[in-house]
Amino acid sequence: MTSPDAVDVDQPLAVDVPAAPHDASGERVPTRDLAALAPAARPARRWTPGRVVATPAALEHPHGQRIVDRVQALGIEVERLRSNRLVGVRGQTDRETYARAKATMAIVVSPPSRRALQPIAPSADWRVDLAEGCPAHCQYCYLAGSLSGPPVTRVYADLDDILAGLAAYAGRGTVTSRNARRADEGTTFEASCYTDPLALEHLTGSWRRAVQHFARWDAPVQLRWTTKYADVGTFVGLPHAGRTRVRFSVNCAPVSERFEGGTARVPDRLAALRRLALDGYPVGLTIAPIMPLPDWRERYGDLLDQVRAAVDGVPEVDLTAELITHRFTPGSKEVLLGWYPHTRLEMDEESRSRKHGKFGAVKYVYPRDTMAELRGWFTAELAARVPACRILYWT
Repeated sequence: MTSPDAVDVDQPLAVDVPAAPHDASGERVPTRDLAALAPAARPARRWTPGRVVATPAALEHPHGQRIVDRVQALGIEVERLRSNRLVGVRGQTDRETYARAKATMAIVVSPPSRRALQPIAPSADWRVDLAEGCPAHCQYCYLAGSLSGPPVTRVYADLDDILAGLAAYAGRGTVTSRNARRADEGTTFEASCYTDPLALEHLTGSWRRAVQHFARWDAPVQLRWTTKYADVGTFVGLPHAGRTRVRFSVNCAPVSERFEGGTARVPDRLAALRRLALDGYPVGLTIAPIMPLPDWRERYGDLLDQVRAAVDGVPEVDLTAELITHRFTPGSKEVLLGWYPHTRLEMDEESRSRKHGKFGAVKYVYPRDTMAELRGWFTAELAARVPACRILYWT
């Protein structure tokens, strides 16, 4: 008899709301309380899950077996489940449950809802999920409030089927493929909505195969993903045909050092950006979440100077920037304070403007004057310090 506390690992971690597509800035994501506490942040390193499990359906797929082989080659045992139910995750306390789940990776088949692609404005035409879950500990986590149940990281074994299904969406998007300003990007597919690819790539090889798939796809298409890690060695020298844009999420030192636990240092991320740019990849910056700290001009000026140095001398660099200010919802605030009860992250509703998203969700953003000042500064300073950089959007 299956335990009533078992976790169905074939169910998505992020809540599906077909009428409310995910938004890259977190504005359209429904909120859910995880009732979990995050363990202390740790320095960045390759994630080694404490437990890896595989469902019977996942083992029927060639890529599922490839993941098993990669994991076992690293000396990690893979537990074959008898069903899609995973027991032994829930502990006696929320902290114990969170810690067990966060240390677990499940090799599963993607749910049908994940294979029906949704738009992901303003980032890309379509969101394509190759995995779900992230081992990092960012205190402003955009996923807070949009996840449900213990956060077991799920990696998808049916990768070949997922990639084969993308052709049906080519030319049908509205964010880039039918947008005159961004039409040069073609139909864009965002592959890092609910995870960080470089946190999992050494375990799955999924994004490497996706890069190769897009390189062989002779069409105006582009794969996109963003990361806070720097382990790009397996992508350097890989045939990519310029159809994958890798963006690095960066921030000024007070934000990255204080709120981004378990990730790579920003200088290491920018060094990785340079490596890929020299290898001909289109690259990008996701500067997020932008915060008006007391000395924000100086701090973000230092960041842009680091970016300038990182791309200096790169021939014909193709560099974009996505600028996202900090915002939160009542639900995400509750979850984040549960994860990080001693956080110094500012989430004061009284100092924010209250807005309603397209689907009615309440969000708190910076006041109009602050937003205008931030936007004006970043627009001018990026143009002056990193003239090769093209801003895709501000939010």
